[in-house]
Amino acid sequence: MGRQSDDASTISGAEAGRAPEPDPAAVLVSRRFLAVLVLSAVVGVVASLAAWCFLELIHYVQVWVFTDIPRGLGLEPTPKWWYLPVLALAGLITAFAVARLPGRGGHVPVHGLDPTPTAPVALPGVLLAGLASVGLGVVLGPEAPLIALGGGLGFLLVGRIRRETPPELGTLIAASATFAALSFLFGSPIIAAVILLEAAGLDRRRMPLLLVPGLMAAGIGSLVAIGMGAWTGVNMAAITLGTLPLPSFARPTVVDFLWTVAFALVVTVGCLVVFGVGRRVERVMKDRTLVILPVVGVMIAVLAVAFSYLTDKGVDQVLFSGQDAMGPLISDAATWSLGALALLIAFKGLAYSLSLGKLRGGPVFPAMFLGAAAGLMAASLPGYDLSPAVAVGIGAAVATTLRLPLAAVVLATLLCAPAGTGVEPLIIVGVVVAYLTTLAVEARVKARAPEPVG
Repeated sequence: MGRQSDDASTISGAEAGRAPEPDPAAVLVSRRFLAVLVLSAVVGVVASLAAWCFLELIHYVQVWVFTDIPRGLGLEPTPKWWYLPVLALAGLITAFAVARLPGRGGHVPVHGLDPTPTAPVALPGVLLAGLASVGLGVVLGPEAPLIALGGGLGFLLVGRIRRETPPELGTLIAASATFAALSFLFGSPIIAAVILLEAAGLDRRRMPLLLVPGLMAAGIGSLVAIGMGAWTGVNMAAITLGTLPLPSFARPTVVDFLWTVAFALVVTVGCLVVFGVGRRVERVMKDRTLVILPVVGVMIAVLAVAFSYLTDKGVDQVLFSGQDAMGPLISDAATWSLGALALLIAFKGLAYSLSLGKLRGGPVFPAMFLGAAAGLMAASLPGYDLSPAVAVGIGAAVATTLRLPLAAVVLATLLCAPAGTGVEPLIIVGVVVAYLTTLAVEARVKARAPEPVG
């Protein structure tokens, strides 16, 4: 974020023989930067309110489509066949946004999270695709549409305030708005800051110029999240991420470390397989979007219905991002057999691959859910407790999905905070193993790839 413009300004300055760029420390205490902070706070409020509206809309669309409409038609409980036309509709609406609207519905989620701010003109298509995919049950999360929403609103607002806005200022305010939107989703400005800063890859010298206004906006975003729950009486747990109900874990043992290394390797390989299938889906199904995406939606629904028949568990365990299902999954761990957990990982993993390759949304939450489910299975290993198994599974899955080790550690640590500090060393070990394994596998795949002709 902002690196290309920074590099361009450095080159042009050198060509013109101008003096070096000012010290970032001096910029931070200047009057102009104080004005930027005020603007970041304002944009943070707007972006947080917009994030709240978008997440609330997703929540109510899901309740309306999967509960209220079937009940109104006398179909209670919701029949399993209902999910087939709904997921087909999700694919059709997403296909329309991809094929007919600017921005192609946002980036394809199999490529991870893109922190680049979205142009305002592309925002309607990105939000429509995200709402259709995430709101109608596709196995993706809301974080990618929120990144687009924050960045697009930031560009739009700063353009309204100042018509002749320098590109660097527009990028900075857009990034701050993105901080605020993600902070609202995760319920923590720390997680939002770490994810975006690590994804942006800024050097140490320039990082404060983005970090300070970004934290200001993210802090405002968290305040808005807290205030919305108090002022409106809305249950914020339905739209923001909370901590998991894990038992306290005092301290790790040598056995815990050994299992952590092996388990992190297994989770990494599983995530790489899921993304490998997703990339193949993207390549194979790249033509005739308006036809292919509804078919992909039906395939996802078939996987969910088949899982429900095989296990007597709900269709919703396979569908959706898994954000709301992680807590109940862990609370009801005793009701899940190893066979049912294995089927859940297999069916949701395949539905996740299909979603990654063709639909629109974020890749983080389904990976976290699958990591947590794998952790429940790993907790049956001798000497490996539930809390470290789930925490390591989540951390390793996020590290493999995003290739952001620090973000994976922070996210898993805050999410698993009820377990205590005893899980933190194991999370770090698991994330390091997952990250290095991912890099090694990717390097080997690139080495084997044929050289492009010409």
